[in-house]
Amino acid sequence: MANEKIILTGDRPTGRLHIGHYVGSLRRRVELQNSGEFDKIFIMIADAQALTDNFDNPEKVRQNIIEVALDYISAGIDPAKSNILIQSQIPELTELTFFYSNLVTVSRLQRNPTVKNEIQMRNFETSIPVGFFTYPISQAADITAFKATTVPVGVDQLPMIEQTKEIVQRFNYIYSPDKPVLVDCEALIPENESCQRLPGIDGQAKMSKSLGNCIYLSDSADEVKDKIMKKMYTDPLHIQVSDPGHLEGNVVFTYLDAFCKDEHFERYLPEYANLDELKGHYTRGGLGDVKVKKFLNNIMQETLDPIRTRRHELEKDIPGIYEILRQGTNAAREVAANTLSEVKAAMRINYFDDAELIRAQSEKYEGIKD
Repeated sequence: MANEKIILTGDRPTGRLHIGHYVGSLRRRVELQNSGEFDKIFIMIADAQALTDNFDNPEKVRQNIIEVALDYISAGIDPAKSNILIQSQIPELTELTFFYSNLVTVSRLQRNPTVKNEIQMRNFETSIPVGFFTYPISQAADITAFKATTVPVGVDQLPMIEQTKEIVQRFNYIYSPDKPVLVDCEALIPENESCQRLPGIDGQAKMSKSLGNCIYLSDSADEVKDKIMKKMYTDPLHIQVSDPGHLEGNVVFTYLDAFCKDEHFERYLPEYANLDELKGHYTRGGLGDVKVKKFLNNIMQETLDPIRTRRHELEKDIPGIYEILRQGTNAAREVAANTLSEVKAAMRINYFDDAELIRAQSEKYEGIKD
C-alpha cells in the first residue's frame, strides 16, 4: 500500500543485549511499536551482517540469535505487533545487495565515515573482507526490501542512512524514473543526547561486549549491583565527600541522565526534588559517590527487574521462541520477495514474466524465417 509508515531496525547477534542497546534503541522501539503510528514494524536479527567480521566463528553468531530474541521479547517487543526476522533466512536480501552493488563505487564506500571507523576499530586496514567493506550496500538492501520509511539508528549510523538514500535515488533515476520502485527512508535518532551512545561502566566511550564494560539486560540483580557499586567510573578527583565533584565523564551521572525520572526521587532519594538538585549538590561538594551509586542501583533494578522476570519465563519454552522467529521471518520474506520482483521488473530482467519481451522476440525470429 502507498504511504504506509514502516519501520526497519535490528541488531547484530554477537552477544546478549546491554543497557546501551536498551536506551539507544530498544526502549524506543517498544514505544514506537505501541504508538499505533506505524503500519508495519520489522526487527531484524542481522546474523549475515555479523558474519562479515565473525566469518571464522559462525558458532558465536548462531548461539546468540536466541539471546537477542529473548532480550527483544522480554524488553517488550510484541511478536503480534512486530515481525522479528533472521536476516540470513531471507535470500532476497542477498540478491538485492548484488544488484545495488553496481550503483555504488569503491571510492564512495571508502568515504563512508562509519565504514572507516569500523575498519579502524577492527584493524582491517590492510586486509578488509569484501563482505564487511560492502555492508552499507547490504544495509540498503535490508531497508528497501521492506520499504521502510523510518529507521531508528544512533548518530554514528547516519552515514549508512545517507548511503541508502543515494542508492534509492540512483536506482529510481536509472530504472524507474516515472514510477519510483524503491521508497526513501528517514533516520530516527534518540531524542535524549545521553542515550545516543551510553559509555561503558569503566568510562570508555563505548559500551562494548569485547571490552567487558557492559551491564546486560539479563544480568542478575547482584551482578548489576556489583557493576555499579564496585566497578563504575566516577570522578577520580572526588576523593573526599566534601570535595566538589565533576559531572563530565562521570559515568554514574551519564546513566542517571539516561534512566532517571523525577518520580525516582520520591521513591529512593526524597531529599532531592530532581536530578538538577542532585547534580548541584554533587558539584558543590558534600555528596559522596556511594550515595549516588545506591540511587542509580535502585533505578536500574526497577528498570531491569521486569525484563529479567519476563526473560526467565521465556527461557522455559525455547522451541516457542524459534517458532516466533520462523513465523516472523516467513512473513518478512513475502514482503522482500515482492520488492525483489518489482526491482527485477524495473530493471527489465524478469524475463519469464515479461510476456511482451517473449512476444517481440518471437515475432523477430518469425520475420527472419520468412
